[in-house]
Amino acid sequence: MHEMVKGANVGLSALSEDVDAVIVSLGWASPTGEGDADVSVLLLDGHGKVRSDADFYFYNNPVAADGSVQLLGKAPAGEGSEDRIGFDLTAIPADVERVVVAASRYEGARFGELDDLRVILTDGSGEHLLRFAIDDAGSVSAFIFGELYRRAEEWKFRAVGQGYDSGLAGLAADFGVDIDDASDDALDEASDDDAADRDAADEVPDGATATGVAPAAPAAPALPVAVERVPDTDTALPAVPAPRRAADDAEPGKALARPRTAKKKVTLPKAVKKSLAENESWKQARLFPVSALKSDRDRETRATSVLLSVMAQVPEFGRRLTAGFGAPAGRMETFTEVSLPHGDNPRRPDGVIRVERAGRLWTALVETKTNGNALRSEQVQAYMDIAARRGYEAVITLSNDVALEGSPLVDVKIDGRRKHKVALRHLSWAEVAHHAQLLIRHEGVGNRAHAWLLEELLHYLQHDNSGCHGFQNMGSAWVPVRRGIDDETLCQGDPRALEVVESWERLIRQVSLGLGGDLGQKVLPVQRARRGTDPADRRARMAEQLCAEGKLEAELRIEEAPGALVVGADLRTGRLRTSIEVPAPTQGYPLTWAKRLVRRMAEAPADLHVETLVEDGAGGPRGTLEKLRPEPADLLPRNGAKITGFRLTLIKSMGSGRGNAESGFIRSVDDAVQRFHGTVVVHLERPASRTAPATEGAVTG
Repeated sequence: MHEMVKGANVGLSALSEDVDAVIVSLGWASPTGEGDADVSVLLLDGHGKVRSDADFYFYNNPVAADGSVQLLGKAPAGEGSEDRIGFDLTAIPADVERVVVAASRYEGARFGELDDLRVILTDGSGEHLLRFAIDDAGSVSAFIFGELYRRAEEWKFRAVGQGYDSGLAGLAADFGVDIDDASDDALDEASDDDAADRDAADEVPDGATATGVAPAAPAAPALPVAVERVPDTDTALPAVPAPRRAADDAEPGKALARPRTAKKKVTLPKAVKKSLAENESWKQARLFPVSALKSDRDRETRATSVLLSVMAQVPEFGRRLTAGFGAPAGRMETFTEVSLPHGDNPRRPDGVIRVERAGRLWTALVETKTNGNALRSEQVQAYMDIAARRGYEAVITLSNDVALEGSPLVDVKIDGRRKHKVALRHLSWAEVAHHAQLLIRHEGVGNRAHAWLLEELLHYLQHDNSGCHGFQNMGSAWVPVRRGIDDETLCQGDPRALEVVESWERLIRQVSLGLGGDLGQKVLPVQRARRGTDPADRRARMAEQLCAEGKLEAELRIEEAPGALVVGADLRTGRLRTSIEVPAPTQGYPLTWAKRLVRRMAEAPADLHVETLVEDGAGGPRGTLEKLRPEPADLLPRNGAKITGFRLTLIKSMGSGRGNAESGFIRSVDDAVQRFHGTVVVHLERPASRTAPATEGAVTG
């Protein structure tokens, strides 16, 4: 992989032959586990300006109509997060000369507070081509990581590393975008619980008006001198442009269309309509029935056909699942019962996905497993070989297992002598259900028919007989490890402890997907580790802790929650502990804080444990909510120590079985997280916002 320094540039064709479509990943880590940022992309013409406001892609304008740009969303990576952007370089219009890749923070946060800032560019086969590490971000709220640009019909990448004090709105305005985040219409269309709208409002800097950014906003700094030290043979790229004049790119007497935070799409209500059935025994007719499924083969065939047919019919959904694999945005067709030659015996993959865009064909083979059936290495290897010979771009595996970074589900060998490289990608059924739920319950789709198709798909996936229940077995090492902990015979270095740790990570990722789909918010596992730590090293330390203490622990970062939700399993006592730490207010009196917290927990379980956190780190007063309700003052330290926050904890017994039965461990962890969030976290005060929220009369579009 090509390592880049600030100001350097490199031609993509010199790194790979498969650069018609690339993925640019912006990554970062947070010492607290809660730092985050949002990516944005600007398409610039020869003058260094956007051709129109439609050339500005951010969290509420994530996909270009021509498929040239797709914001693919966040995913956990190593000890932090990674936000990916897919580019179809063949579809970028000819009059676009530069593509700026940036990111922004909000609510006063700065990039200097993040660790391991980096850019990684990946080719169409999934191979990492270049990396640009940034260690001097500084105290800025917006940052240009790099840019793609044309030179002599070739695409190149430049490592920029430039900060902006004026935030996302200032950055966009300086490249010619009119920002109108605070318009009355946008507020009318926004809902109180729409996280994207709140985040967008937070990006408007001080001094912004209802019609855009005030002209007095400070200009961004010029590009670093280092950019000019590694010039191309052609004319050097222009520096950061001055703010656009009001008359630029506008027809006389015609108002400019400005980016808006709200968008009207069809979502289905959560409330179930009253049934017309005579009694509860009547079952509603379904598009995808499950009653006839008798064997695992039947389940695999039906699940593949159901999923692929909905992907082809609902463009938003199909694009959501394939964009991260390098597929372009175009006409999609899907197939099942396909036979492909392979030696003496033809192979029959479960499905094929084909996407056409401007004459370019992207194709992937699909291998599906349901229930507890595991992917077989020899089967996937055969499909990889077939795909390489036939020029297919990817092999996609679907199963109830969850892929982990640095721990592949199957071992396959890649023939490095082949020019055509095939990417091996994995989707869990939990991820499929997660994306379907986000679209039909929160983000919306193009029309009601698409929403209905997704609802039928979601009902099918969640049915007990479909076999698509997600990760549902802690593995063969679970019972021996628990017995070893009970009788104190589990030794340090036992490889079975590492297997349990990996299963625990898979479970936490699935719990995050389920909660995020319910809430319509980002829920990501927090992976605290030293900068540059390998995932295998982190898991090895967790396995050592499991052997020594008999405990498993994880943290979930929930968008708009005041802190990380911590879930821990004590295998010695058989108890699950879910907790969250709430920082103390910056104003007011401690007694007022305690009373307000107890009032907010009016509907929380009586056995909720509340502990006061004090400055010296020693344990403060604590008690159950039942005892604190009449006497909130019992939370105040007797010695007058300074209160730094409060820790809220629920404790419950965990299931003993390794699987997902009613008494199973997996079910008990999922129930504990859902219960704690639904009875405790939702009642906590959200982090303060710099802008006023939408009015109570606001409705969803």
